[in-house]
Amino acid sequence: MERKQRGRRLTSRAELGRQTAPGYNSVMPEALYQPFPLPGRARGHVWHHVPATRRPRHFHREPELNLVTRGSAVFGMGDRNIPVVPGDLLWWAPGQDHVLLDASVDLNLFVIGLTPELSERILGTERTSRVTETTRVRVAPDALARLGELCSGVLPRDPMAVERLVGDFWRQAHALRTTIAEKHTFTIRALASLQQRPELRRSEIARAARGYPTEVSRHFHKDTGLTLTEYRKRLRLLRFIELARSGDRNLLSAALDSGFGSYSQCHRVFSDTLGCSPRRYFQSDVCTRMEQSFQPFGHPALTHSSDG
Repeated sequence: MERKQRGRRLTSRAELGRQTAPGYNSVMPEALYQPFPLPGRARGHVWHHVPATRRPRHFHREPELNLVTRGSAVFGMGDRNIPVVPGDLLWWAPGQDHVLLDASVDLNLFVIGLTPELSERILGTERTSRVTETTRVRVAPDALARLGELCSGVLPRDPMAVERLVGDFWRQAHALRTTIAEKHTFTIRALASLQQRPELRRSEIARAARGYPTEVSRHFHKDTGLTLTEYRKRLRLLRFIELARSGDRNLLSAALDSGFGSYSQCHRVFSDTLGCSPRRYFQSDVCTRMEQSFQPFGHPALTHSSDG
């Protein structure tokens, strides 16, 4: 059924299935794999949102923070919509799909991302394990002014200076995030376990979360908009793409080392998720076109619907 959000039309799952794009099998994937745009060899960067365009619904391995300093917007995450206002700080965990669905004309949005390795270096291993905790935090006016000032300045040319700036923001934002427990404890533990070991089975995830499988699954879906199975597939795909790109393994070895039981299982999940085969993705320009895909802001966004 067609849905509307603040005057902008959002596509239904049926309409999404009829959308096609060159290079994909027959339909557009529900979410694209798009690495966070880090210029050159940078390990972290701050981007100022450009109102005229947006990225389609996408996911990546890099953790990302969004800071709203003015205006309002609606983000999509899994099968959930999240309205935001000035002072909202959003966190997108590795593998979590997200998309900007709607925005006021005066939206001022900063997008901050960095590699998982730099995040761990900045926060330390113990604190990094807690980055799964909160999706949205409402920051106080003084903290908002401080974070906004960090983001709004002219970025230095020196990549190390940019990393220091991103590091300052990351530490301050993380300190704010860990003061609020928005997600259920089961979800937090399941996310942390899966990000370390995406090969875990549902029963093993439940044990790591210290709950029954049905309880852990229910809270996980409620908090992330994704099922445990969907999120686990995402993390395995991210690891598979990373290993396959490194050139150290062939596709079969990369699939097995990513937690898939076989290459055929990896091929099926990859094709179902991204709309093309792994070989076509890596041996043609599909990879580049997918990663660099942008949409005019008035274009219907890819929406997500969970099958439970």
